[in-house]
Amino acid sequence: MERIPMTQEGVDAMREELAIMKGEKRHGIIAAIEEALAHGDLSENAEYHAAKEEQGMNEARIKLMEDKLARAQIFNPAGTESDRIVFGATVTLADLDTDKEVVYKIVGEDEAKIENGTISITSPIARALIGKEEGDMATVRAPGGDREFEIVSIEYK
Repeated sequence: MERIPMTQEGVDAMREELAIMKGEKRHGIIAAIEEALAHGDLSENAEYHAAKEEQGMNEARIKLMEDKLARAQIFNPAGTESDRIVFGATVTLADLDTDKEVVYKIVGEDEAKIENGTISITSPIARALIGKEEGDMATVRAPGGDREFEIVSIEYK
């Protein structure tokens, strides 16, 4: 069974989402199915078929999330003492093309949200950064062409 690296924050967020899906979302879908059943003939009941499809997708997502949580390997970056970038690092980068600084935290695939400043360990940026130290340069292969970054700082928090 392959372990899935996650931060504690990622595990907590997934557990919260799972509770919502098993609780209020599941109950809402059941209510929609019951309402659609009250309309009678199921052969031409679009509301019923849509609710059943949503129920199937919700149940599949619940199973997937339960599996991932069971295989989660929780990593606490605060306990890491390394000069190199590894999973859980918060990295400040200087974009050499734009002279702007960006900050990313390297997390598991399921908890990555670029708008929150978190990137997946499997993303091109993270792959280019892993193993590097402060002051090193990293070349990221992107669809729009190669991008150069200088590693300004590495934190584990």
